[in-house]
Amino acid sequence: MVSQSELSDVEIDRIFQALAASTRRDILRRTLVAEQSVSELAAEYDMSFAAVQKHVAVLEAARLIVKRAVGRERLVSANPEVIARAQALLARYEELWRARVDQLDALLAEPDN
Repeated sequence: MVSQSELSDVEIDRIFQALAASTRRDILRRTLVAEQSVSELAAEYDMSFAAVQKHVAVLEAARLIVKRAVGRERLVSANPEVIARAQALLARYEELWRARVDQLDALLAEPDN
């Protein structure tokens, strides 16, 4: 059972697939700083507006960003709640691996019998 604070396997897959592209990571970074329109985002990349819209759609599907309509514009902002949940997941993996490395260090430090 998945608690409210934990991400499902499907959510985790979507998040990491979304973050696999450098353009999407940059869009996420920019929207963490300030809400921006899709047009403002697209102006910074050497690709078509439609291509940027697709990147935004992938981030939105992963719930890393939220898009809202204001008139004819679509404003995009980062979703800190989902980002924090993904960060917590990575912290748990880090704890797991640090514990394993500590165990290995302890084994290697034991004198030979």
